[in-house]
Amino acid sequence: MARPEVLDRIQGAEREAEEIIEQAEEDREERIAEAEREAEEIRETAREEADEEADERLEEAREDIESEREEILDDAEDEREDLESGARDNLDETVEYVVERYVEEVRAQA
Repeated sequence: MARPEVLDRIQGAEREAEEIIEQAEEDREERIAEAEREAEEIRETAREEADEEADERLEEAREDIESEREEILDDAEDEREDLESGARDNLDETVEYVVERYVEEVRAQA
């Protein structure tokens, strides 16, 4: 093979190598860009899922608080009714005691 042909083949091989390198770099850039898009989608999905879970937990906490509040109010109402009933029961005895003491004081002064 003549020297000019060898030189042409070398130059052709170099051009082909440069094209392969350029194509490889373009492919690499495309893969990186695609990976970055996928990573952003994954982050966004994770954020949305975390927000949904936080909202669910908050709603559950509110429901638990409301349930506990109702229970406390029911217990307080029961206790108020018990105290009121006890006070009514003691009222008759207290009135009777006061009347007896008053009568005793009146008799003692007479």
